[in-house]
Amino acid sequence: MTDMLGHPRLDRRRWLQAGGIGLLGLTLADVARLRAETNGETNGRSVIFVFLSGGLAQHESFDPKPEASSEIRGEFDTIATRTPGYRICEHLPRLAACSHHWSAVRSLTHSFNEHSQGHMAMLSGRSDLPLGFDPNRPKETDHPSIAAIAGAMLPPRNNLPSAIVLPEKLIHRTGRVLPGQFAASMGPHRDPYFLDCVPFHPESYGAWPRYGFDHQSGPLDVGLKFRVPSLELPPELTPERFSARVDLLGEVQRRQRSLERLAETDSFDRFAGRALSMLADPEMARVFRVDDADEGTLDRYGRHAFGWSLLLARRLVDAGATLVQVNLGNNETWDTHGNAFPHLRDLLLPPMDQAVAALIEGLEADGRLDDTLVVVAGEFGRTPKISHLAQHYRLPGRDHWGRAQSILLAGGGIRGGRVIGATDAAGGEPIDTPVTPEQFAATIYRALGLPRQATWSDLLDRPMPVYHGDPIPGLT
Repeated sequence: MTDMLGHPRLDRRRWLQAGGIGLLGLTLADVARLRAETNGETNGRSVIFVFLSGGLAQHESFDPKPEASSEIRGEFDTIATRTPGYRICEHLPRLAACSHHWSAVRSLTHSFNEHSQGHMAMLSGRSDLPLGFDPNRPKETDHPSIAAIAGAMLPPRNNLPSAIVLPEKLIHRTGRVLPGQFAASMGPHRDPYFLDCVPFHPESYGAWPRYGFDHQSGPLDVGLKFRVPSLELPPELTPERFSARVDLLGEVQRRQRSLERLAETDSFDRFAGRALSMLADPEMARVFRVDDADEGTLDRYGRHAFGWSLLLARRLVDAGATLVQVNLGNNETWDTHGNAFPHLRDLLLPPMDQAVAALIEGLEADGRLDDTLVVVAGEFGRTPKISHLAQHYRLPGRDHWGRAQSILLAGGGIRGGRVIGATDAAGGEPIDTPVTPEQFAATIYRALGLPRQATWSDLLDRPMPVYHGDPIPGLT
């Protein structure tokens, strides 16, 4: 339908939908590649995947070694949890108090000690690097991420994408985008939906503003703001200007389709439609406004980047999102090579402990924990022995270590109060129940209700298995 000037005429709902484009910090080129609409609902649960980019030290979290020598033990004491006989780092008191709701796996292992390789392994759930892997950039031959597979396999609900990543993409301080986050060999039209709540800053370490820091110099306030996405139309957007946008949108879409490898599809139109439909839904405005949560909720989660991010993830899951990946700390925030103990004690463990515990306890209080799997993991652990790179850091820390890391799982059918696996006396090698990235991914896929025979199709339309291993044993 056109108006008297030949511009397309849309009803009020469509006009409201399209007017909101870009208001989430997304451009048309960034609109998530979502799967086609399907009928029916999955029988699975939702998942909140908390990813600690940089690598959480197992000794300073869920696998302390209090009996080891000081060069292995580190500077922190341990505290008892509600799980009989299980002690964790003293700076995780809130998680210790609710350990009956979560379980720890202390024996996740892979062979990679480099960040990009570790990201690829843990974000895709694959221990084998893809052919031609480049640690400096994503490639279309990479393995697809767990989030991308979930988004492709599961139907959207309530105008929300199936898989959402927030509050930002994982980007190195140099501006290098880390591989492993995307749909890759599934095709870019299957990328998860990246919700941009944070402006990129090369020094955006930690849970700013209160807990922001620089790895070398310590606490730092770089003035970052958590951008709560607005779903309101800008007042200057009149119907006439909107009609011009539609014309421009049509031209962009035509150019995009000419460049798409899968030019015969109309996926770009569908992705744009999904984003616009989400923006048009009046209920979504309430979901995204985490800044207007009640005082008690804000105090529980924390008035910082970690707290706001996990509160938004909780709201998105409640609203219908199936998998939400939350990157707690960009720019390899948890990469504690040096100044590790003061930064972990003062700037990293407290906001993580507060926000993750609030998420788990809130889901339990609302009767939603069994319906929602919460997983917390990084790309690897840290070295058993403390080291000191004196040319870069005033105080010591630990280096990269893929052979052992500890992860946390809660809800989604997982029984709380369990400790799976063990490492040797130094915390460097699994000695009981070694767990692979494939098993980690399978645990998530099982919670999502994906059948073992499920497959996805690559760019050549070849079927590829979703599962590459069995779920982690002993959790259910």
